[in-house]
Amino acid sequence: MGINRAFFFEVIRESLFPNGLKQSQVDGAEAILDAWESDHAAKDDRWLAYILATAYHESAHTLQAVRETLANTDDQAINRLETAWNAGKLPWVKTPYWRKDEDGRSWYGRGLVQLTHKRNYEALGTRLGVDLVTDPDRALDPDIAVKIIIAGMIEGLFTKRKLKEFFDGDSDDWAGARRIINGLESADKLAGHGRAFYKALSYK
Repeated sequence: MGINRAFFFEVIRESLFPNGLKQSQVDGAEAILDAWESDHAAKDDRWLAYILATAYHESAHTLQAVRETLANTDDQAINRLETAWNAGKLPWVKTPYWRKDEDGRSWYGRGLVQLTHKRNYEALGTRLGVDLVTDPDRALDPDIAVKIIIAGMIEGLFTKRKLKEFFDGDSDDWAGARRIINGLESADKLAGHGRAFYKALSYK
């Protein structure tokens, strides 16, 4: 039996979207659920819950593929990140990955998971058979963004850490699973979001 969508949206509306769900947020969640049920339904629902939690957090709750800082253009994203960096507001960042390379491309975060660094665009592009290097904005395509977050988190293509390491059998580590994306930055917050999404998936 598939995911009970009515129950799912009722629960997340109460726990994660107290001001109501926009149609774009519903569409974003549906796209992830559809992809999961199409290709990964036999896998652990905690994996799906944590993927949804990551998309929720990384997209600033929009559940849409977005540019980092919710910018409208490359230059706006670069300027906002540079300003935050100079103000010491990005303590987890080791190198300013948003600065344009010799080809004039910027590898700031895009998509549902905020894909950063050229090596990650190369790796995910190779995995999906999509050229994300010539045109990194393809990571903003809704279908591609969903494939990136699911494949990347299941297969460990972001940091080499995989969902299976944190959710397997009777063991789970909702906070530690943040290492799949970005160390322990906002780990407890993501753990709460993950549990909320898992509750929403619990009624079949």
